[in-house]
Amino acid sequence: MSEAPKISLCMIVKNEEECLHKCLESVKDLVDEMIIVDTGSTDKTVEICKSFGAVVHSYEWQDNFAEARNFGLEKATGDWILWMDADEEMNQEDSTKLKELLRGQEDSLFYIHLINYIGDDINEDDAFHIAHSRLFRNGIGFRFHFPIHETLNVEEVLPNLTEDLHIQILPVRIYHYGYMNEFTGRKNKFERNIQLLMKELEKENHSPWIEYHLASEFSRIQEHEKTFKFVNLSIIGFLENHMMPPSLLYKLKYSTLISIGSAEGAWPGIEKAIEIYPDYVDLHLYKGIIQYLKKDYNRALMTFDHCLELGESNIRHLTLRGSGSFHAWYYKGLCYEGLGQVEEAVAAYQSALAMAGNHAPAKEALEKLSAMTEVSHTPNNK
Repeated sequence: MSEAPKISLCMIVKNEEECLHKCLESVKDLVDEMIIVDTGSTDKTVEICKSFGAVVHSYEWQDNFAEARNFGLEKATGDWILWMDADEEMNQEDSTKLKELLRGQEDSLFYIHLINYIGDDINEDDAFHIAHSRLFRNGIGFRFHFPIHETLNVEEVLPNLTEDLHIQILPVRIYHYGYMNEFTGRKNKFERNIQLLMKELEKENHSPWIEYHLASEFSRIQEHEKTFKFVNLSIIGFLENHMMPPSLLYKLKYSTLISIGSAEGAWPGIEKAIEIYPDYVDLHLYKGIIQYLKKDYNRALMTFDHCLELGESNIRHLTLRGSGSFHAWYYKGLCYEGLGQVEEAVAAYQSALAMAGNHAPAKEALEKLSAMTEVSHTPNNK
């Protein structure tokens, strides 16, 4: 049997004392070394790192996340590098399998299942799922680029990799809490990110990812007009560079149009997006919602049925939990109501709740229908 590979955890941190312990605890039995780059903590961050046996390197912050991460990569001695953020946590049951999964592997890069939580509380029904490149072989040229929302230089190291399907997704989950309100408010992420992104935007020949990340930031604070402006600029930028716009750009574009109630503006563009990414269930869900808003209930029902057929296990796209299950059933209920088919609507809402018992919109819709049914069966007082 081949020797177990050595894994280096690489992280950058600053004032992470409130969440760091949970992160390091989740991987302490997996990794062989922890390489932590501290960019100026004034709390107990460094002390917590050292309590786990981490090697902490001080680094002068240069307004560039990629450079800070690359500094850490240079210090790593493992065969493999796992990179994480302090506001993340690996599923401990999954972590026990990871080293065995890597034994004897010939690939150089792996995706890991990233689960992003949003809002005030951890709610599995509101989480977004995506496969993310978090584990790569050390010493073959992988580096981060972009000063913010840093990304691995996969195309440079693996130039023959033309399809995501060539990258294996390991059955390992990482939970990301950084988009929850508690974190975004406390760390003033929005102001910092906008400042760095606008600085990048001024550079000639900048990546169209910059416009996308700007759109994402504005989306989080529900500035829909700016979101729509920048996501469109990003799509144009990719096309002008003869690159296919990634699927999550279309997800953001059409979710924004739905948020502002612009069904007409979203049609027929959503059809073209689906032609490009026919396996992306979220786009089909948005198509059904747009059809529902246009009162095209019968076609919308067929679209939601297709969502149920697709399911939501394809995490190569950023996928909202429920897009291929309870959200589709909920919208089927709304369509049946629009058609005056009350019994079918009740059954659809019940199906949604069977999959997600705390889905408030389905609960409210079912209660409303129940109340209406009771009133209609009450004898008139004379």
